[in-house]
Amino acid sequence: MPVSDRAPDVSALADSCLGYLAEHPEELLAFMQHAGLDPQSLRNSVGTERLQHGLIDYFAANEPILLALCANAGLTPEAFMRVWHRLNRTE
Repeated sequence: MPVSDRAPDVSALADSCLGYLAEHPEELLAFMQHAGLDPQSLRNSVGTERLQHGLIDYFAANEPILLALCANAGLTPEAFMRVWHRLNRTE
């Protein structure tokens, strides 16, 4: 899969993050603990802006899973971080 340096949109990137976590149960559990979510609250949060931003923040702060996600998704870490920076602008 070719690696893309084009930054995806927030929703697509969050979906990729959630998909990665779904394939790695130990990482999913760590994210849920970090975010204070139980299985039902996670299900209820899917698709919300708050969960999308939380997923992107979590991956941005966790280099090993960020790099794994990018490798699996054909995305550069720089493209991922451009989305993160867009979400965390302080103007």
